[in-house]
Amino acid sequence: MNQSRGPGRTDTVLVVDDEPDSLRVITTVLESAEISVLVATSGKAALDLLDHIVPDLILMDAVMPGMDGFETTVRIKANPAYAAIPVIFMTGLTESEHVVEAFEVGGADYVRKPVDHMELLARVRVHMAQGRAMQASVASLDATGRRMLATDRSGNVLWCTPGAEHVITRLDPNWTRGDAALPDMLRGPVEQLLARQQLAGASVRLDQRGSGSLELTVVALYRENEVLIRLNELNPERDAAQLGERLGLTQREAEVLLWVSYGKASSDISDVLEISPRTVQKHLERIYEKLGVETRSAAAAIAIRAIGQ
Repeated sequence: MNQSRGPGRTDTVLVVDDEPDSLRVITTVLESAEISVLVATSGKAALDLLDHIVPDLILMDAVMPGMDGFETTVRIKANPAYAAIPVIFMTGLTESEHVVEAFEVGGADYVRKPVDHMELLARVRVHMAQGRAMQASVASLDATGRRMLATDRSGNVLWCTPGAEHVITRLDPNWTRGDAALPDMLRGPVEQLLARQQLAGASVRLDQRGSGSLELTVVALYRENEVLIRLNELNPERDAAQLGERLGLTQREAEVLLWVSYGKASSDISDVLEISPRTVQKHLERIYEKLGVETRSAAAAIAIRAIGQ
């Protein structure tokens, strides 16, 4: 498979529609805004095209003969190589039930047919920008070694960083990054998390048989169907010793920095280490000075690299 971006380096939209008149109108609108347009007249044609070119966004007709837009989108979202591409559905004015189904299969938005030209362009631009921001966020997480996993509300994997992949494959060597389903030992705990009424901050821990524990914490809910989960391998005694030795920190400084790298707030660190929040802040100030950084996130990134997180 030889994938590339769309023609040149311009914004690229794939339009999937079996109606020639609709294709002509939408293509004209997009090209007038200097957006490159790729065309597929069926779901199968769209999937075949994605093997060669990855667009910035997909405009998907909901109702098509054969493989309709919903099934096509399910297949797109099941492939990690395409899952991050925003899909905007195009539905008829009388097809209200299709709006719900569009979001259920992973659609980012919808427009009504016949399309309003200005509304179409506005929605396309917004979702292309959001898609790029998400890709940039994933890339930055990869670069800092963060162990992050994104699932839908049913617990199926949307994407994960290499660090998270390493943790999961150590638990189940047969698992690969392209698998939508998590290994059984993780799927249950993730489903427990997703069942919580308050998602953000919810966490569960798994014992790793003498080598510490694995903590899964919900970081955020993106849109309606993307949950970001942080994986922390917790072995405080071992990891704090490594940080102290490798970064020249005192034991208490190493402990504070370790819990920062675990994603804990100062109030949580205060509770864990049984010191005041003010003392936590003083330790952080000395840590920043020793590491030559100015922010909490920069210190955490150094800690993560130092202990191989």
